[in-house]
Amino acid sequence: MVEKRNRVMGLFPTPLMHAQTVIGGALQQELLARIEAEHRERNTHTGLLSHTAMVSASEDALFARVAAEARPAVLEFGELLFGERLDWAIKEIWVNVLETGGHQALHNHANSFISGVIYLTEHHPRTGTVFHKQLGGSDYSFVNQNRGVKNGPFNASKWQSPPMKPGDMVLFPSYLLHEVPKNEGGRRITMAFNALPDRLDSWGYTVRFG
Repeated sequence: MVEKRNRVMGLFPTPLMHAQTVIGGALQQELLARIEAEHRERNTHTGLLSHTAMVSASEDALFARVAAEARPAVLEFGELLFGERLDWAIKEIWVNVLETGGHQALHNHANSFISGVIYLTEHHPRTGTVFHKQLGGSDYSFVNQNRGVKNGPFNASKWQSPPMKPGDMVLFPSYLLHEVPKNEGGRRITMAFNALPDRLDSWGYTVRFG
């Protein structure tokens, strides 16, 4: 008798890349020293979160070094998204400083295709970046959420990244909603950036990005 097995396939999965030790300890320390001395703007939702100005990676020598270290993973991730090895550029970089008790509200990144977060400090295990399914969309309007539910990749509405080490990076599609929950640990410092390909070509109908 032939044994029958059910097979589950992930249909159109959303990729998220964890790249370990993208920037080394010396560059991390150089960045932290600069961030400590640099002016930061207060976040509109909480005074416990502040941001440096967005800087073009091509116009800032220190951030250009970060972009150069991150670029190989960006190229690899871009190939996952679009099926072709395109020429990607990291357009802007900024730094987020989250104090104890602060949080970052739910948001995504407009006018870009790949976004990244580089972790510069250790952070509390419950302060990992939380990613959400899109609000609305094609999901059923009924939900099943109770103590007996076992969440998995096909029914969970959100996912929290595990603790990242300083120098680690995550890459994700820019449309993906994400947030940072209340910081129960010490100061949490991350760099964020957005990236664009040089062009997208659909059978000769080409869009180019500057």
